[in-house]
Amino acid sequence: MKKTDTNQPERLKSLDALRGFDMFWIMGAEDIFIALGTLTGLPALQWWANQMSHVEWHGFHAYDMIFPLFLFIAGVSFPFSVAKRLYESDGKRMLYRHIFRRGLLLVLLGILYNNGLNFDFANMRYASVLGRIGLAWMFAALIFLNFKNTKAIFAWFVGLLVSYWLLFVFFSAPDLGDPDHFSIQGSIAGYIDRLLLPGKFCCYTFGDNEGLLPTMAATATGLLGMLAGKLLMSDFKPMKKVVQLLIAGVAFMIIGQVWNLAFPINKNLWSSSFVCWVGGLSLLLLAVFYLIIDVLKWQKWSFFFMVIGMNPITIYLAMKVIRFDAATKFFFEGIAALLPEPWRPLVLSIGFVAVAWTF
Repeated sequence: MKKTDTNQPERLKSLDALRGFDMFWIMGAEDIFIALGTLTGLPALQWWANQMSHVEWHGFHAYDMIFPLFLFIAGVSFPFSVAKRLYESDGKRMLYRHIFRRGLLLVLLGILYNNGLNFDFANMRYASVLGRIGLAWMFAALIFLNFKNTKAIFAWFVGLLVSYWLLFVFFSAPDLGDPDHFSIQGSIAGYIDRLLLPGKFCCYTFGDNEGLLPTMAATATGLLGMLAGKLLMSDFKPMKKVVQLLIAGVAFMIIGQVWNLAFPINKNLWSSSFVCWVGGLSLLLLAVFYLIIDVLKWQKWSFFFMVIGMNPITIYLAMKVIRFDAATKFFFEGIAALLPEPWRPLVLSIGFVAVAWTF
């Protein structure tokens, strides 16, 4: 029987726009707002400028949102990808191959991103942002594919977060003598990195901030995105989907703050409270973007973000290997020189984003 195009899932423009909005903040936008805060002295802009950096350990800044939001969005996209690939291939075998291939390719790209073409294997860094995304997305995708019932998937989500928390409650690093289970030296996550992860670490001395154990909690972030994607693919009316995303977002933020009292919000550890807090924020952002772009059809403004969002891995790798700063000086140094000195950082920051976006 011939398949019809009506069976194929509709691509959500809001997902591309939200992904682009997320990547925008590591494409130079943080420098724009830091420059604006310095230039204007406005308290609101200075506050936001202070949010444009990672918290050293416990706590949360808006900049800590970029990584988990990207993984969440990858999760949201997966139910649509499943429907499309099953439509095209009539079976799961190709889908499993895609999942493993994509997950492992991201691990390899992460190693390349960290080390370039450096074959000093003993001193390479093997953990990476792309590796965390690849593995967490892969594990979440395998769970989603084999437990299609929403309650079963949510049970996996809860089980991963509670189990991860209990690992920290009952175990700490036995080698450095720090009794604090959630500290840089005392956490079980750092100990496992020291025990099993070869090469060098980043970005703290006693473990890697994209290390092994937190992948368990990051898998829950991917699952939460997949549950949101499943909701968006449902037959509910669009406004009901928006309301459910908003309610779930607020609920997860509250849970995250309550859990923070026992398991501190911590991006490096990818703590269970962190998953809930940023998961709630991610759900709210998804609801807003979905409402504006796909429900109300106010779409023209989103083109800027969609260009970035449809090329995320390309722009991420390009930021590492292409000298956008040199191109920025070539095109914008003269303009910056015409303005008073305090304006120079702002002009060059805007120019950097313009050059990268045009690429």
